[in-house]
Amino acid sequence: MDLHDLTRSLHVRNESKIVMLVADGLGGLPLEPGGKTELETAKTPNLDRLAQTGVLGSSIPVVPGISPGSGPGHLALFGYDPLKFQIGRGALEATGIGIELGPRDVAARGNFCTLASDGTISDRRAGRIPTEESGPLAIRLRDARIDGVELTVEPVKEHRFVVVFRGEGLGGDVDDTDPQATGVPPLAPRARDSQSQRTAQVAAEFVRQAEELLQGEAKANGLTLRGFSPRPDLASYEEVYGLRAAAIAVYPMYKGLARLVGMEIVGQPQTLDEQIGLMRESWNSHDFFFLHFKYTDSTGEDGNFDEKVRRIEELDAAIPTILDLQPTVLIVTGDHSTPSALKSHSWHPVPTLLHAAHCRPDPCREFSETECLRGGLGQFEAKYLMSLALANAGRLGKFGA
Repeated sequence: MDLHDLTRSLHVRNESKIVMLVADGLGGLPLEPGGKTELETAKTPNLDRLAQTGVLGSSIPVVPGISPGSGPGHLALFGYDPLKFQIGRGALEATGIGIELGPRDVAARGNFCTLASDGTISDRRAGRIPTEESGPLAIRLRDARIDGVELTVEPVKEHRFVVVFRGEGLGGDVDDTDPQATGVPPLAPRARDSQSQRTAQVAAEFVRQAEELLQGEAKANGLTLRGFSPRPDLASYEEVYGLRAAAIAVYPMYKGLARLVGMEIVGQPQTLDEQIGLMRESWNSHDFFFLHFKYTDSTGEDGNFDEKVRRIEELDAAIPTILDLQPTVLIVTGDHSTPSALKSHSWHPVPTLLHAAHCRPDPCREFSETECLRGGLGQFEAKYLMSLALANAGRLGKFGA
């Protein structure tokens, strides 16, 4: 019996409400020895009050020492073992903008980038080009033509777009072309198995034609491809947990992941206030609410310590409005750590707060990495967070006689 079989067998339905507020890339590091992290620097009176009556811990998204992508990080938070259920970023992005992937499809997430005259990458995100500039460029890429393959190219947001390759004999096991560094050229797409050789060839030809189509652009004159993937097959939240789940997110990728696990995508919010407003409107029709806050991650990736602090304070200011809805269980956590000092996702455990009427409070007095390390939840695998949420909501029966 695996974890999902167990939760299926113990479902208890009631009127409880669970809110999972995910501050993407929440965890951080000090900029100097003995200093404070972004979370420890931020003024978070509301989260600190919750910490005093809730329980804290540090979640491990995959296994110790592994730096997760956003897909595995969120899958773990949703209770799906990221080592068992592997979903490429392409499928997440495509599903997030409403593309229905078929059995002959392989999707990839595209990033516009800036290429120097010598073909090396000078900016991996094309200066975070605004959507109104990148959208027409993505549409221009539809002019690419590859024999035997149908191409779908759709703008997403800022420097991001989605490309779907549809045809016979396409596998999804292809390496990313993003080298995750500047000063070097994009990588060539490389198949990791024989079934994906044709996909790698198709992707290489698409990149070649795309660079011709983008020639002369000041910001977005190149691209990288990430997360080649077909559509995965995942059991739904309703089936696994007995929950009517709502996802309220701004960025398509997170909507895509939520849709793949059977959550209903609610609205088209652009701000945290709008997200909370939509949650209020959906309160009576759902049992579980996933709220995604992106900007603690993007500021960390930009290496902007002060701005990440400000974004954490923005998140804290929204807590009273969420508490006004009186959720049975409120979880505040991240899908991974993104320290400004590293400008990237990292392997560090993620601060986690669980607040519920029947949780066992610990001695912690504030929500911070240091306090979470000594919190009552200890260090735990993130895939168990959903069973903790269900238990505190009274939604799991007793196991065994």
